[in-house]
Amino acid sequence: MARDDLVQLEGEVCDATGGGIYKILLENGVTISAKLCGRMKRFKIRVIVGDKVTVGVSPYDLTHGLITHRHK
Repeated sequence: MARDDLVQLEGEVCDATGGGIYKILLENGVTISAKLCGRMKRFKIRVIVGDKVTVGVSPYDLTHGLITHRHK
């Protein structure tokens, strides 16, 4: 599935676990796990607890996502 096919949701990083997995608290109150997308790894964009992020979530599995953007 391409990155354009993902459902874009806004949230806040509430926990950074090992292995590059982040726990994201979405605006609707649901917590999901997410990883950084390849472009964010390539340009070494750091994400820390408390950052506002945009998460791409597959419509087939709503518990895992891909962090595509960090807001300032």
